[in-house]
Amino acid sequence: MTNNQVEENKKRNIKSYVIRAGRMTQAQINAIETLGPKYLLNIDLNSKLDFEQIFNNKNPVVLEIGFGMGRSFIEMAKTNLDQNYLGIEVHPPGVGATLMQIEENALTNVRLIQHDAFEVFAHCLHENSIDYLQIFFPDPWPKARHHKRRLINDNFISMVTPYIKHGGQIRLATDWENYAEQMLEVMSRANGFTNQSQDGTYIQRPSYRPYTKFEERGQKLGHGVWDLVFIRD
Repeated sequence: MTNNQVEENKKRNIKSYVIRAGRMTQAQINAIETLGPKYLLNIDLNSKLDFEQIFNNKNPVVLEIGFGMGRSFIEMAKTNLDQNYLGIEVHPPGVGATLMQIEENALTNVRLIQHDAFEVFAHCLHENSIDYLQIFFPDPWPKARHHKRRLINDNFISMVTPYIKHGGQIRLATDWENYAEQMLEVMSRANGFTNQSQDGTYIQRPSYRPYTKFEERGQKLGHGVWDLVFIRD
């Protein structure tokens, strides 16, 4: 995202998220205070993040936007210790809960950012530095008048593309069919990406994505889930 795009987004005052009111537990508060310095990255909008220095290795980087309470995010990190996991989340309870899980599992391949993902991409990432960009079950903003708030749109994909390595992937999942259709349309017309679905639509449920509470709840209600994977050419 260019500085002009950032300013335009500010002018429109449209965010892809809303920080919802919610009481934090004392444990979550304590985790941010005591574990934050260990696992939370300080964001300086005037400098780039050096993943090799942060993780002390050259392993592939998986960046997930909106990891929620962190259950599936941490599960992936536990089962893929040869990959580095960087999570971006703005909601304090989720950050606190995830920090506790990192510490409980003694994970050295996970770091978190509590900041607006748009600004992180615009100011803090090197181009061609991300191997996998994951966005699972983003807020669907189901009302038509709120669709402009949906994260997956043409501008967003154009913004993140330069930061994904050639051969890297964008991984998406949603349990809202209308949003899945929008995701497919956006990614299908994005320059420089190839759909990994054999029929040009959605892939079968991937083994790398653990079940989330949202998916489990949806399955009980008979809802579907749609997964997409696009590789940068």
